[in-house]
Amino acid sequence: MRTSEVEKPEIAIQFHQVSYRLAEAEILSHLAFEIRQGETVVLVGRSGSGKTTTLKLVNRLLEPTHGEVLVQDRATTSWDPIELRRRIGYVIQEVGLFPHFTVERNVALVPSLEGWEPERVRRRVRELLTLVGLDGDKYAHRYPSQLSGGQRQRVGVARALAVDPPILLMDEPFGALDPLTRSEIQEEFKELQGNLKKTILFVTHDLQEALYLGDRIGLMKDGRLTVIGTPDELLSSADPEVKAFLKPLQRGKRA
Repeated sequence: MRTSEVEKPEIAIQFHQVSYRLAEAEILSHLAFEIRQGETVVLVGRSGSGKTTTLKLVNRLLEPTHGEVLVQDRATTSWDPIELRRRIGYVIQEVGLFPHFTVERNVALVPSLEGWEPERVRRRVRELLTLVGLDGDKYAHRYPSQLSGGQRQRVGVARALAVDPPILLMDEPFGALDPLTRSEIQEEFKELQGNLKKTILFVTHDLQEALYLGDRIGLMKDGRLTVIGTPDELLSSADPEVKAFLKPLQRGKRA
């Protein structure tokens, strides 16, 4: 097969000139980018730049004011919202575990809603806990209050993966962790993604985290996507906003 005939990865998510307004304020303006199947794209930017709003457009927690977001070649507005969200894992900073549910019941929630047989659900829960580095016999019957922050975050990732969704949305998932735990879970997540090859849209304020985890990184400012490219392309960019974001990283190196 000639090089020109090699198939490119399919496009999993597309933003077609997407804008989003809230009352008189324009939150997002003319977003146009795509995420390939199996790719991790990380959005960085100052607070209020539109990162989380962009994320919520993918699983239809929000709908575009103009333009359209496509998930698997289908506009989000044409999906049934529940069906769409069950195909997309969602991990947030505070995890959002139900405090009165055990770890097992939290992870089992979506498979149970999908009507899986109880034994299949139980096997899947144990498989996922092992996948994220938790001993099922030890942790399955604990409650979230009995876990450390890092353990809760691992359970959150397991729950997001419960029905093997092709897409993951991750909004500052490791932001509340102490630096050592955060570093450890980043390494574990990178290894996990290497095995699972999910399509991931990841939001963080931490440029170092973005450079480590992202196949491509998008820098947002005032609701616009200023730059998007590989870590190397970002590091060599002459864009003033990119340079401003890189300053803390460069200070750390000099120190």
